[in-house]
Amino acid sequence: MEYFTWNANPILVSFAGLTIHWYGALFATAILAGLQVMKGIFKREKVNLALLDSLLMYCVLGIIIGARLAHCLFYDPEYYLSNPLKILAIWEGGLASHGGGLGVIISVYLFQRKFKVGYIWLLDRLAIATPLFGFFVRVANFVNSEIIGHQTDVKWAVIFERIDLVPRHPAQLYEAFSYLAIFATLYCLHRFTKIKHYTGALLGVFLCLVFTARFFIEFVKVKQAAYNSDIWINTGQALSIPFFVCGVFLLIRAIKNGNQLIKK
Repeated sequence: MEYFTWNANPILVSFAGLTIHWYGALFATAILAGLQVMKGIFKREKVNLALLDSLLMYCVLGIIIGARLAHCLFYDPEYYLSNPLKILAIWEGGLASHGGGLGVIISVYLFQRKFKVGYIWLLDRLAIATPLFGFFVRVANFVNSEIIGHQTDVKWAVIFERIDLVPRHPAQLYEAFSYLAIFATLYCLHRFTKIKHYTGALLGVFLCLVFTARFFIEFVKVKQAAYNSDIWINTGQALSIPFFVCGVFLLIRAIKNGNQLIKK
């Protein structure tokens, strides 16, 4: 059986000493796409658009710092604790999405403290844009032949020629299109239902869907952590469980509180 062979150049363009990588271009596209989604939400809900510039800065810093620290401390702690200056070498690669999510949660908390915006209200709206951001980042991982899957003989297997000549699950694309579907779901829920009036509900749906998808896709991924684990789930799955539990809690609380408001 012939499989699709992938061997893309990670450099998008190199001119006059300037080099732009696909990862950087797609990461920037992810940020801009999320910003456009948030602009649309703010306009429909008549919220001051001037807040978005500051919110963007807080979120980008939260994503990068959180994702980098999580990668270093959860996926290869021995190396980075022995070489702490390497934690700053983001250009060498290594960002963990769980840490990026936690970084956003912390940065949004700091933002709302300064600008007096509802914390959960804001996280509910950011939950809509975040899966779209994740879609572009996972496409970037595919371009770079990163986060590859296990060997397989399924018809849609991909040979990542930069890695080896083994047909593998395109785990990055599984995750990318899962996130795109989750974005479409959350966008439609916000636009066409009353769920936005249930504080925490959109965030709860986001956490449940994203980390359920992440948990199951991890089964076909090559191990990312540099150390061995004696449990049957890997690091990415273990980190997904508390996010999922938080999502269930938020949904239950949102429905309970919403029903009480309706009764009143």
